[in-house]
Amino acid sequence: MTTAVAPSNPLTAADRCDRCGAQAYLRVELRSGGELLFCAHHAREHGDKIKELAITVVDETHKLTGSPAISAD
Repeated sequence: MTTAVAPSNPLTAADRCDRCGAQAYLRVELRSGGELLFCAHHAREHGDKIKELAITVVDETHKLTGSPAISAD
């Protein structure tokens, strides 16, 4: 399995988890030729199986550690 840091097409807020519909932070290219997107929660839950089936994994969960913006009301 190869983990890529910067894919040619970064994940955006429009990319949704194939399991639950939350924002995707992991793109998995499968050996079978398909692709799956996972939120951080489901990526952790299915991590062992992902490692077995993946050719490449693009992990952007580091984006979750940033500080949220505070808006002035």
